[in-house]
Amino acid sequence: MTPAQPVADFPVPGPGVFPSKWLDEAIARGIVSWDGPADPPSVQPASLDLRLGPVAYRLRCSFLPDVDHTVEERLEDLALGEIDLRKEGGILETNHPYLIPLAESLELPANIRAKANPKSSTGRIDVLTRVITNRGQRFDEIAPGYRGQLYLELVSSTFTIRLQPGLSLNQLRLASGRATVRDDELAAAHREQRLLYYHGAAVPAERLGRSDGFFLGLDLTGDRDGVVGYKAKRNSRLLDLSKIGAHEPADYWEEVTTEAGDRLILEPGAFYLLLSAESVRIPPGFAGEMVAYDPTSGELRTHYAGFFDPGFGYDELGLPGSQAALEVRAHEVPFMIQHRQPVCKIALERLLEPSDHLYGEAIGSTYQGQQSTLSKYFKRPTALRQLSLPDPAVAATRRRRP
Repeated sequence: MTPAQPVADFPVPGPGVFPSKWLDEAIARGIVSWDGPADPPSVQPASLDLRLGPVAYRLRCSFLPDVDHTVEERLEDLALGEIDLRKEGGILETNHPYLIPLAESLELPANIRAKANPKSSTGRIDVLTRVITNRGQRFDEIAPGYRGQLYLELVSSTFTIRLQPGLSLNQLRLASGRATVRDDELAAAHREQRLLYYHGAAVPAERLGRSDGFFLGLDLTGDRDGVVGYKAKRNSRLLDLSKIGAHEPADYWEEVTTEAGDRLILEPGAFYLLLSAESVRIPPGFAGEMVAYDPTSGELRTHYAGFFDPGFGYDELGLPGSQAALEVRAHEVPFMIQHRQPVCKIALERLLEPSDHLYGEAIGSTYQGQQSTLSKYFKRPTALRQLSLPDPAVAATRRRRP
């Protein structure tokens, strides 16, 4: 379905990420179109959800099509078979790449670019997703002027999963120009609007670590039993992504405790869910993205999901941020991490204008003020504990949040 003819030009007031009002206009003007679902894609405060089409292709290998080929042309050689996602859904096995044509297509004007990222719920189950385009040479980066279908490459590294058409595993942002907030601007924004908190208090401006973004460390203080997060179990049950809050955590996860000195030794190849020590606050005029940190800092990967919408950890009553969930995996050797060790970075971009549609309870956001790292697909922890800060006063404040 295409609601309108695409436009050759889309005037914007300057560089910036599209907030929800501008995304609605992009849909109305035909910059974003879709095939199959009757309804338009769900619009978030600074992103829109992309939806799975009805078929998945099992691949011989991951690929980028290059400038001379479309995705469909590459599939002729690389596809091993088709999986129908309709009816009871399709089952995707671990450690195999799949390609799923998405319902959405783009007709980008020459002044508009796009970027995709996994949704937080997707990263928390160790599913890697990447968008590719016809004649594209980069994952998740969609060049200005691109016109055509979007395709999702998917690899589930831990759980066997069941998918159905219409599910949203990743998100898309539209933007014009270079909107990245420089370090001097970042410091000014923190002084004025408080971007980062620790134990309920704003991080002092002079201690805000910056390098094209601000750094986050790990919370390894744990609860009174030393529990700091979860480690995924291998060979667990099937995980049906059409069922929200329906899976028993203990069937898929085991608790992780720290050693003396607030440190943790990661097992090679194991997948962990941990929380950031600091709490993040994204004001209405900004959008955030978790980006790669210096790879020389350690032999581990610290995240999959990337987007932080305006309003995350923010409200007009002064919510002191929300902790970020970090998906962590050591590579080939055991690796020790310590409390507040910097492991990732959040870069900020300016919006075209402040968003009046903010992340939070009012729009059904899942992870505002989160105390658990588990994805929305699982029941809230019972036998497994919900994680919380050790400071009783801070914990009490957090329990009062929606």
